[in-house]
Amino acid sequence: MTDPRDPLQNDLLDLALEAGRRAGALLRDGRPADLGVQATKSSPIDVVTEMDIAAEKLITGFLAEHRPDDGLLGEEGAATEGTSGVRWVVDPLDGTVNYLYGLPTWAVSIAAERGGETLVGVVVVPMRDETFHAVLGGGAFLNGRPIRHRPAPPLDQALVSTGFNYVAAVRAHQADVAQRLIPRLRDIRRGGSAAIDLADVAAGRLDGYYERGLRPWDLAAGDLIAREAGALTGGRPGDPPSGDLTVAASPGVFEPLQALLEEFGAWHD
Repeated sequence: MTDPRDPLQNDLLDLALEAGRRAGALLRDGRPADLGVQATKSSPIDVVTEMDIAAEKLITGFLAEHRPDDGLLGEEGAATEGTSGVRWVVDPLDGTVNYLYGLPTWAVSIAAERGGETLVGVVVVPMRDETFHAVLGGGAFLNGRPIRHRPAPPLDQALVSTGFNYVAAVRAHQADVAQRLIPRLRDIRRGGSAAIDLADVAAGRLDGYYERGLRPWDLAAGDLIAREAGALTGGRPGDPPSGDLTVAASPGVFEPLQALLEEFGAWHD
C-alpha cells in the first residue's frame, strides 16, 4: 500500500494496521456488559476504562516486540524515548465516553513519527468496520480505497464537527464559540472522537472540524489522514494544529472557518 522503495514506511504501516486491528477487536469483542470506571482523567465525566488500559498494553507490547528501539507516547501513560528516531503516538481508545455508554463512535488511533514529522497514521473504527490509513506523500485510504475531501460549499452550507472539554468552565467558553458559529454554518455535529472527526473530513463526510484542547495522541494519525486526503489542517492562523486549536477542512472552507474561530477566540478558555 506504500511505495515499495521505502521499506521503513511499509514496515511502520503494516505494524500500525495490525496493532490497530488487534486492539479494535479486543475493545469490540471484550467489552464487558458491566464495564466500570477504573480511574478519572481531568474530571469525573472523563473516564478511563479497564478496556482502555488493556488496549494500550496490547498495542505497546506488540510494537515493542517488533521495534524495541522506537519511542512511544500513549494516552494512558506509556512514554519511552527510544533510540531509533521513530516515535509511536497512540490513543488506544479515542471516544472513551462513547465506548462506556455503548455508542459506536470510538476508535483506535496509531501514528508513527520521525523527526517531528508524522510518517504513518491509522484510525480503526471497529463498530463501523472501517480502517483509515495514510502514509506521508502516499494519499489517504479507507478500507484500502483512496479517499478525498469533500468539495467546498459556501461556509453557510458547511457541516462542521467539534468537541468540548470535560471541564465545565472550559466547556462554557467553547459553547459560546459554537453558539456564535452555528448561524454561519449549515450545522454543527459533536461526535465525541477527534480521530474519527478528522478521518471523516478526509472521507468527505464533513466539510470541517475544529476543537480546542487536543493532545498529540488525539490528532497525530487523523491529521495526517486529513492532509493526505487533500484537506487543510492548522491551528491559529499560521500555526500547526495544537492543543490551543486544531482545524481541519476542505480548502475553501478552512480559510473562513479558521478566521471566524480566531475572531471568536476559540483558541483560549
